[in-house]
Amino acid sequence: MILLDLLNAHIHLLSLLWLFPVLFLFHDFEEILTVEHWSRTNGERIMRTLPSLARQLYASSFRMNTRQFAADVLWVYTVIVAATAAAVFFSFYLPYLAALAVFFLHVFTHAGQSLYLKSYTPGVITAIALVLPYSAYAYYRLLSEQIIDSGDILASLSIVIVLVPVALMLLLKGRRRHSIS
Repeated sequence: MILLDLLNAHIHLLSLLWLFPVLFLFHDFEEILTVEHWSRTNGERIMRTLPSLARQLYASSFRMNTRQFAADVLWVYTVIVAATAAAVFFSFYLPYLAALAVFFLHVFTHAGQSLYLKSYTPGVITAIALVLPYSAYAYYRLLSEQIIDSGDILASLSIVIVLVPVALMLLLKGRRRHSIS
């Protein structure tokens, strides 16, 4: 509790909100810097472990270069900055909470992939070291200061359930298109 009190005293709420895009960049820099080499080195081994449908869906992801991956990251970053701006400037927290939910749940994707593959996967270090503590603290802080409530979190999760599958399909479609051209 002492650590939380210390954090609360030293981190202004606006700083906490703007830390989201900053930490997203740190996390995705780890991925950008490692994903192309990692995919080339491990792609075939991983593809053999995936079920047929997953192999079809993700094959193009293993053929991406760093520039293509960074372009995907830019789109996501733009959404995160817009969602953060909506929270900071208009106290409209729903898009921020939806993006934060994806960020938080993404930690478990990274950890699960590393456990399943029994090896390092791009992004797992910063997911555990930065994304997990930031996300947990952001939820704690917003709830404890009664800026949001559990209903807001449930509403944001509803948005995630609807929009993430659509976004993933568009992302994978774009990757397949780039791998063909």
